[in-house]
Amino acid sequence: MQFQQLQYFVAVAETRHFTRAAELVHVAQPSLSQQIKALERELGADLFQRARGNITLTDAGEALLPLARRILADADTARHEVQELAQLRRGRVRLGATPSLCTGLLPDVLRAFHDRYPGIQLLIEESGSHDLVRELARGALDLALVVLPLPTPSPALTTVELLREDLVVVSSPEAPKPGGGGRAVRIADLEGERLVMFRHGYDLRELTVAACRSAGFEPDFAVEGGEMDAVLGFVRAGLGVAVVPRMVAARSGRGLRVTPLVRPGLHRTIALAHRSDVAPPRAARELQRMLLER
Repeated sequence: MQFQQLQYFVAVAETRHFTRAAELVHVAQPSLSQQIKALERELGADLFQRARGNITLTDAGEALLPLARRILADADTARHEVQELAQLRRGRVRLGATPSLCTGLLPDVLRAFHDRYPGIQLLIEESGSHDLVRELARGALDLALVVLPLPTPSPALTTVELLREDLVVVSSPEAPKPGGGGRAVRIADLEGERLVMFRHGYDLRELTVAACRSAGFEPDFAVEGGEMDAVLGFVRAGLGVAVVPRMVAARSGRGLRVTPLVRPGLHRTIALAHRSDVAPPRAARELQRMLLER
């Protein structure tokens, strides 16, 4: 089995078209087809069902695809690791983070990292913890900032707790104070408030909805489905209130009223995750150190 054959196989699997796959990997289509057939002969199984205008994966192809992607991703990581120059003058870090962490925690840390290592390329993947865990597992990320507990715990990942962050209630200064106007509110005080709610799959959505139900009521959504910036914008416009991390509220407090939750309140645990079977590249290890020492 040759590395090049796996590249060709993944290209066909993703495009579902031999000609487009050949263009993608910059090789003549007959050569690509020959290599795919050679791979199938070596494996002793067809990888594609070929019909006019319709290329689909066989069961064997479905089984090989995630493994091939991981092999290619690991090889790419190894290439970048070897190509790094002394003193981290060149390289890249592929970092995943939830949208709220991209807004709250990362800007200052990434600025400090960039100032120290200006030659390191920072590639940021913004998504929910569930998607980030999947991207880590298939080798598409070096590190990820995720919310614990993980939606699908994986023994293939190593997680290190980074911080515990309080959640607060944000509202428009022009709207009545939430929960009757006290200095702090309980989750139970949000019964009857219209909530601006994040999209499905957002860690903060699951946490807030679960807290409301534990307090004995079903949350009432004024609007739902947004990312962090959209939710904050809707709150500023007076559509309702939202529960957000304290760091996000501090950075985005302009035009927002911030009300803390009565103790013990709500909080979330942020962890730094990476694959257990592959050490992060040198540049990623340095960013990991800076995040842990922040």
